[in-house]
Amino acid sequence: MTKRYCIFTVFQGLTLLFLCNNSYAQQAKIKSNFEIARKAIESSNRIYFQAFTKGDSSLVINRYTEDCWIMASNTPTLCGIDAPLDFFKVAYHELGIRNGTFKTMKLYGDAKEFVTEEGLFEFFDASNASLINGKYLVLWKHTPKGWKMFRDSFNPDRLK
Repeated sequence: MTKRYCIFTVFQGLTLLFLCNNSYAQQAKIKSNFEIARKAIESSNRIYFQAFTKGDSSLVINRYTEDCWIMASNTPTLCGIDAPLDFFKVAYHELGIRNGTFKTMKLYGDAKEFVTEEGLFEFFDASNASLINGKYLVLWKHTPKGWKMFRDSFNPDRLK
């Protein structure tokens, strides 16, 4: 075995070790980002329904980006900075929503800039009777203010 071959073999081994270690570090970073996103989404979802319990639209408004789209079934898409308030007014005053639940089934994405949440929802009235339940997809965007809903699409399985 020549000296040149030995050096080449050692160099290959070190390169492989470096690449494996770098890949592991990147996977750990993605997992860490994903857990941060998951916790932020869970927290935001808890705060969301406090808006209806308290009658405080600002709690809904702060869940969304300023360029959001809210895409409920059988209605025009609400877009932009006024969309969350417009949605809250209809949900609170016309539908009578006073509480609800989100059940995240799965999260997808790179957790750097975007994460997609797939889940189930249920909305309740003031007497805690079920009004609407269904499924949703939310595209969350990482902003300087944290994780916010960028695209919110949902449709009911049934209406009361």
